[in-house]
Amino acid sequence: MKIKFLDLHQQYLSIKDEIDSAISETISKSSFVGGNSIIEFEEKFKTYHESKYCLGVGNGTDALEISLEALNLPVGSEIIVPANSFISSAEAISRNNFKVVFCDVSPIDYNIDLDDLKKRITKNTSAIIAVHLYGQPCQIKEILEIANNHSLKVVEDCAQAHGAEYEGKKVGTFGDLGCFSFYPGKNLGAFGDAGAIITNDEKLYLKCKKIANHGRIAKYDHEFEGRNSRLDGIQAAILSVKLNHLEEWTKVRIQTAMEYINQLSDIDEIKLPNIKENVRHVFHLFVVRSHKRDAIREKLSKAGIETGIHYPIALPKLRAFNYLNQGDEDGFAWISDRDLFSLPIHGNFDLSQIKYIKENL
Repeated sequence: MKIKFLDLHQQYLSIKDEIDSAISETISKSSFVGGNSIIEFEEKFKTYHESKYCLGVGNGTDALEISLEALNLPVGSEIIVPANSFISSAEAISRNNFKVVFCDVSPIDYNIDLDDLKKRITKNTSAIIAVHLYGQPCQIKEILEIANNHSLKVVEDCAQAHGAEYEGKKVGTFGDLGCFSFYPGKNLGAFGDAGAIITNDEKLYLKCKKIANHGRIAKYDHEFEGRNSRLDGIQAAILSVKLNHLEEWTKVRIQTAMEYINQLSDIDEIKLPNIKENVRHVFHLFVVRSHKRDAIREKLSKAGIETGIHYPIALPKLRAFNYLNQGDEDGFAWISDRDLFSLPIHGNFDLSQIKYIKENL
């Protein structure tokens, strides 16, 4: 048996006619940059989140960079980010000339550890990047309370959490700005790079829109030096189609995760995910831990079962961040990278495959 970690081709085949029609219509109208497909997707995405504003951008990393720039934070100030995340979460900070400060994560949900977060705040701290990792919301209300007590801005990194909820409210709508990636492998993925920013603040929305479009709203009326980060027409059309199916795929992901938990709970060598109360975990990834990770992955690979590691090197330990001198700390994020690995999960997953995975585990 061959079990793919992610099967995007199968997903495409399940909605082929809709996707092909959307692409064909965009091409026939030559609506490649700007146009109705962009407006339609932004409208649908903000409605889905019950947010006032949505801006489509080139990718998730751009969404983070543009959001931080729009906040007009003091140059050189410190921004706290979890040590267990994809590099974009931290990269956006340094590329805006702010200082990255890594914070430990909780062994319960792999999201920001609140106690360590409080310890990292200094007089130079200006913001927090709250990452909703693997599809499980972080303790965003508690983070906002901490931020408010110190007059800090909060940007939500929702790249892995499309449709995730905290106390019945979708992530991305709590902080000052919510950032999304539509990289093809995401729960809501494009057929290339794409991203979006949502917010309820009109001034922040307009600032982000100007930054993403060469510092302007009207053509050739450049108010400042911006950049070029657009969601293109074809990707927007594809995303509009796929957004209609996101809830259906999310239910399959959750069902798959529950079946994993039911069937694998008696395997002592595997530490399964914890699902916190009052959240909707959308399981972008099904991440487990084991001290025998490499041997287990090798065994599964030989059986035709694909797995992944998210992430193999904690961010402070990367060579890119050697200059921060945080690589030798001893928090959970600094040691768990040797044990973490991810089992196959996606929106078209066949639950019967879990029995085969369990047999090999």
